[in-house]
Amino acid sequence: MATGRARGRIEGVQRTRAAVLVLVAACTLNRPARAETTSDAWQEGDAEIAQELSNPLADLMSIPFQMNYDRDVGPRDDGWKLQTNVQPVIPFHLSEDWNLISRTIVPVIHQDDIFPGAGSQFGLGDTTLSLFLSPKKPTSAGITWGVGPVLLVPTATDDLLGTKKWGAGPTVVALTTPGPWTLGMLANHVWSYAGDGGRQNVSHTFLQPFAAYTWSSAWTASLQSESSYNWNTENWSVPINAAVSKLVRWGKLPISLQAGVGYWAESPDTGSEGVRLRLQATFVLPKLF
Repeated sequence: MATGRARGRIEGVQRTRAAVLVLVAACTLNRPARAETTSDAWQEGDAEIAQELSNPLADLMSIPFQMNYDRDVGPRDDGWKLQTNVQPVIPFHLSEDWNLISRTIVPVIHQDDIFPGAGSQFGLGDTTLSLFLSPKKPTSAGITWGVGPVLLVPTATDDLLGTKKWGAGPTVVALTTPGPWTLGMLANHVWSYAGDGGRQNVSHTFLQPFAAYTWSSAWTASLQSESSYNWNTENWSVPINAAVSKLVRWGKLPISLQAGVGYWAESPDTGSEGVRLRLQATFVLPKLF
């Protein structure tokens, strides 16, 4: 009798041990699958964010820091300019159907030998603020659009870094996102309405056609122009820019890192010439509004 009970206890222990081993094995086998699923989800989300960053009307709060280096500037073509644009993008949810997208450009400029005898200058340039009223859903044709005002604010800390004029005008953007592509155009026109009477009035048209392709690996290749036309001097400035970017994460914070090169297809006699270089880091922040 005792021997039977002992045998039963031994068999029970063996069964329990076997069950534990099976459970541990199951957990071990399932763990990589869960990690892979999480990794796939993150990768898919990163690709989506990467494509949205190519969309000026995306419902993303971000702060791009964009550095542009241009050379052969000035009447003697011996000047250079390094401009870092701080460009916060803040979306506001007005209703279930409408967003207001705020896009600001604050330039920090370091330039040298652009104006003969003036030496170098360093400081803030003029600030540009654009507001786009945009429906949250695309049209039946797949077009996302936004329209609103653009404001020029004379924040330059040096007379040679800005216009010393207040300006305003209309701005519009329209785009479509077929699959991994983002294709569109942003345009605005600014007239000056106040400021230093001794400075030239502002009447500038800005055109920015853009095309970008985003891979599932969160890499993006883009091609765009940031063309402007000065109606007072009747001069075009037409840089053509190509860039590649990769969305990475700093902890949980998504960051897009971009490197690009451009070429001035057209510029005034005192404008930039030849090749330009661009570096950009865009920090994607949690939504607040």
